[in-house]
Amino acid sequence: MDSETTKRKGHRTSARGLDRDQVIDAALQMIDAEGPHLLTMRGLGKELGVEAMSLYRYVTGREELLEAVVVRLLEGLMDQLDGSITGSWQGYLQNLAHSVRDLALAHPRAFPLIATRHPAAPWLRPPLRSLEVVENFLTTLGDFGFTDAQKVGAYRSFTSFLLGHLLLDAAARGGGTGPVEDPLDEGDAQIPHGDGNTDLSRESEVYRLRDALSEDHGEEEFESSLETLLDRIELELSQ
Repeated sequence: MDSETTKRKGHRTSARGLDRDQVIDAALQMIDAEGPHLLTMRGLGKELGVEAMSLYRYVTGREELLEAVVVRLLEGLMDQLDGSITGSWQGYLQNLAHSVRDLALAHPRAFPLIATRHPAAPWLRPPLRSLEVVENFLTTLGDFGFTDAQKVGAYRSFTSFLLGHLLLDAAARGGGTGPVEDPLDEGDAQIPHGDGNTDLSRESEVYRLRDALSEDHGEEEFESSLETLLDRIELELSQ
């Protein structure tokens, strides 16, 4: 075995200098390039120059890795919301909608992870998968005078609007629209979608409104959206 081969082999079996952030970033890069269905622990290890087993120091397996990628994608949203100064609830929602759309367009193959991997917590509706973002949403609308019922209704309508449009945008740019099938032999996947297990502060809006946020109003929302669409088409025809 020549020295170059020995060096390559030594590099592949060592995880020195590697950390969790590097593993997550490399996974996101692979998803951006090839899509989530082709992401495997073995392939990621090869990309990072280590054995796949070395990655289990940083994540329990592919399931946790995909959840970590979702968290990484959503990290920048709060920064944009905190930095935005709007004088109206319309301006706030416009800023949030464009921020999520920018995310979808920047990562069209990764965005469906946010949209299709439903969280364990029923009050987290895709694509707003972050407790921080949802808390900010409810608190901000409350500051603009929304009642509890109006906040919850706006949250449902807004997330449904984003999900439909942005999945189509992502699909047009190479993203998939179906859930990722998780291989059973690549880590602990006994409790999927663990991001919903985060403890809620009893002082938070999410905690206070958790029952209302968890209600299923899918049929009413569908009918309402359909009526709005028909009214819009009718308006265009009359012009």
